[in-house]
Amino acid sequence: MGSYLLKRILLMVPTLLGIMLMTFAVIQFVPGGPVEQVIAKMQGTDVDATARISGNSGNEAGGNNQAQAGSDVSIKYKGAQGLDPEFIKSLERQFGFDKPVHERFLLMIRDYLTFNFGKSYFRDRDVVSLMVEKMPVSISLGLWLTLITYLVSIPLGIRKAVKDGTNFDVWTSAVIVVGYAIPSFILAILLIVLFAGGSYYTWFPLRGLTSDNFNEMTWFGKIVDYAWHLALPLFALGISGFATMTLLTKNSFLDEIKKQYVVTARAKGLTERQVLYGHVFRNAMLLVISGFPGAFLSAFFTGSLLIETIFSLDGLGYLTYKASLDRDYPIVFANLYIFTLVGLVVGLISDLTYMWIDPRIDFEAREV
Repeated sequence: MGSYLLKRILLMVPTLLGIMLMTFAVIQFVPGGPVEQVIAKMQGTDVDATARISGNSGNEAGGNNQAQAGSDVSIKYKGAQGLDPEFIKSLERQFGFDKPVHERFLLMIRDYLTFNFGKSYFRDRDVVSLMVEKMPVSISLGLWLTLITYLVSIPLGIRKAVKDGTNFDVWTSAVIVVGYAIPSFILAILLIVLFAGGSYYTWFPLRGLTSDNFNEMTWFGKIVDYAWHLALPLFALGISGFATMTLLTKNSFLDEIKKQYVVTARAKGLTERQVLYGHVFRNAMLLVISGFPGAFLSAFFTGSLLIETIFSLDGLGYLTYKASLDRDYPIVFANLYIFTLVGLVVGLISDLTYMWIDPRIDFEAREV
């Protein structure tokens, strides 16, 4: 166990470095970096997509010390004609773009090891404080979506397994498959049109996580207001997640019900409830429960960008999207670093959960 855990932790290091390095390299070829953004805003023009820095293979990368190298004094940006070359050089120094590519990457990794993500290029704030400010929205969506999905899908999946082949099984399967097929952003727009003042009813708020007078409410009123604002976004995000979890639960139970130990338990005179929850449940729920960390990570980090945009929820997804458009590389790379690190840790936790639920599973022995 200890050996397996150590190997997995050590494997995280090259994996994390590889992802950061590949992304850093790709960013070099993305036009319209921070310097070009500033120049375009000053001159009231759009950044030319063909803008390049002569003598270098790409544009900018990001982070506390991420920079587009500029050792060649004859740096030329399209649209920068007429600007003082010294001013352009000062912009490069301000963003840290006066260092070689390899030096910028090493400085970035050094800072990131201590979670020093620097300051945003255009917001004049620490990246960490920005992420902490936006995190409540993403945590709310991810946590509640995961809990609701499990609380609904597991009982429904068990019921479908017990009623396999009946009318209940057929019509519930049809409902969840249709829900799975509807894109979350399309459903979100439909919900706004129907229930958030779009054209018909104004039952739910259109934007934000809480009301403007949230701090003046009682504790019960705060809970109701919080749930009121989350109702439509969670429904739009969660409807497609019910299908996967429900069918996984159903199939797991069906596989276990057909095994010999279930027949033996029934032959001993145990009731169907005792067989189902005393013997089948633990084995059938192995895949479902052990996948909880991964499900939470998926709900937390994926699929929320469009929902955050549609419902005006200013979370991490929307923050990263805006930073990408603005070429605010410290925010982009910080989010990538955190998301990747958390994903690797959650993957390890999922494997450990497998072994905790079923001691017969031994990943370390399988490596031999």
